[in-house]
Amino acid sequence: MDQKNQPLQVDIDDATARGTYTNLALITHSETEFLLDFLFMQPQSPKSKVLTRIVTSPIHAKRLLWALKDNIDKYEARFGAIAAGENPANGPQTTGVYQ
Repeated sequence: MDQKNQPLQVDIDDATARGTYTNLALITHSETEFLLDFLFMQPQSPKSKVLTRIVTSPIHAKRLLWALKDNIDKYEARFGAIAAGENPANGPQTTGVYQ
């Protein structure tokens, strides 16, 4: 059996399994990497701290985009449209900050 047909076995420790809630993402990139910084922005607070940073290749960033799109489509088919307002990437200022 080649590697593509083998089931993926994933282990996860308790702390990681609990997850980290974020409501803000800062996304930057270079020619070879995408950096995704996840933060929790508290109301009325102008300061935040990066909780998690993901560094990945452009290929994996695009595959993540496709996987998120697929899952959002499935979510909306089951539960209805997600009211998220306007896409900030379509506006005059695209900073890579998504809340």
